[in-house]
Amino acid sequence: MCGMVTADNAIARKIGIMGGTFDPIHFGHLYIAECSRHRFGLEKVIFIPTGDPVHKSRKGITGPARRMEMTALAIRSNPYFDISKIEVDRPGPTYTVDTLNELHGEGTGDRIFFITGADAIMEILTWKDVDRVFRLCEFIAITRPGYSFKEIDQVLSRLTKTQRERIHFHQTGGILISSTDIRQRVLCGAPIKYLVPEKVEEYIKEYRLYLPE
Repeated sequence: MCGMVTADNAIARKIGIMGGTFDPIHFGHLYIAECSRHRFGLEKVIFIPTGDPVHKSRKGITGPARRMEMTALAIRSNPYFDISKIEVDRPGPTYTVDTLNELHGEGTGDRIFFITGADAIMEILTWKDVDRVFRLCEFIAITRPGYSFKEIDQVLSRLTKTQRERIHFHQTGGILISSTDIRQRVLCGAPIKYLVPEKVEEYIKEYRLYLPE
């Protein structure tokens, strides 16, 4: 159940960032962002669609302009949500450390919380400049009821105490929606209503996304 955390830093704003291909963005993404915002007292959550994702194959990924537009349509009714082109505009592979460097380079002094699935923490040690990543942000690691920490504990044991303290596990009820499943449903002619926002559904239909050319 969500509950507000009292801010322990009276000066710095608490900003959430949520990256992903968002191909397409769906209600699962939006639910996690909103519940994280409420639970951790975030002033806003910035959605950052990836440009050239390092950990995913480029094959079949919708162009960044389309993914940006779908994300913008999905979040526009929530005044606490924002969107950034920071990774789309950056040439070359997308690395989290570069995004964090750029955000901090704006000089706002914000306290940044990177919202991600707990499973992503399993790969954290493979991230570029992981030590600097931990210095630049804290993590909100989303889990679902019944999540097993057995494997992730092995990863956590290899982190420093300070790094472990910068990972905040947050259990949500979870909305089991997959972008992969949505794309497959579109391809098969199955409905995606109530899986994505209405405007995103209309956009997918208008531009015939996820269908054979």
